[in-house]
Amino acid sequence: MPDPRIPLEPERMYHIWTHATGNENLFRSKENYRYFLEKYSKYIYPIGDTFAYCLMPNHLHLMIRFRRQEELKKTGPLQRLQTLEGINLPTLFSRQFSNLFNAYSQAYNKMFNRKGNLFITRFHRKLIDSDNYFTALIAYIHNNPVHHGFVKDPSDWPHSSSHTYLKTKPTKLAKKEGLSWFGGTDAFLSLHREMKKRDVILQFED
Repeated sequence: MPDPRIPLEPERMYHIWTHATGNENLFRSKENYRYFLEKYSKYIYPIGDTFAYCLMPNHLHLMIRFRRQEELKKTGPLQRLQTLEGINLPTLFSRQFSNLFNAYSQAYNKMFNRKGNLFITRFHRKLIDSDNYFTALIAYIHNNPVHHGFVKDPSDWPHSSSHTYLKTKPTKLAKKEGLSWFGGTDAFLSLHREMKKRDVILQFED
């Protein structure tokens, strides 16, 4: 079962997902999706390697491995600090997500003249603890728009990392390592086709 109290620890990989409050949507326009990824690049890329993401109208999924202390000191939010002493990294990681969601919510509320919380109070997180779970989860995240009836193929959804895996352009996504876990592009596509046929939402989200 996912537990929002599970600490986000360095060098460990997690499935993170959250959704809007009530019947609200997180994204109403292409600009909303673009702006969220812009803020994600600011707050989350410096603290972890992202292997997959999918932004849906009322919820989102992420797959991320958080960086080691040494990496954070050089490239992340800690680079301006003189020492790591006294810094609780799980708290820092959670705070970065709070900063992301708060920054996005403020812009969203201003754009649509609304007030109040946009995201649920606590985002869900689940530790990824096996190679099979790693590859299956990437395929599941990319197939989320298929399972919800928005598209027939994961590569048709423009707001996920699925199409990024199939392109050669430079990306901040940890694509090269992700593909190596599958054993290459052919195996990546094969598992995605297999996952498209399954009803596995509860398996990964409960």
